[in-house]
Amino acid sequence: MVEKNLHLLKFIAWLTGVIVSLAVGFSMAEGSLTIGFLDSLGLSLVTIVAGWIVVITTVLSIALVLFKK
Repeated sequence: MVEKNLHLLKFIAWLTGVIVSLAVGFSMAEGSLTIGFLDSLGLSLVTIVAGWIVVITTVLSIALVLFKK
């Protein structure tokens, strides 16, 4: 019983991390979430690229988890 609850808790923590990662990644990629000092230097492209990297790596981690089972 305890191990089943622990498994559920780990899944909820992982799912929360995925949702937050996708929210942050898409926000950075769309430009609504910026990195202040990079934006002031005119390097907003770095933030957009970083956002897409977060989105892609999150999707890859989801795929790895699904194909592992």
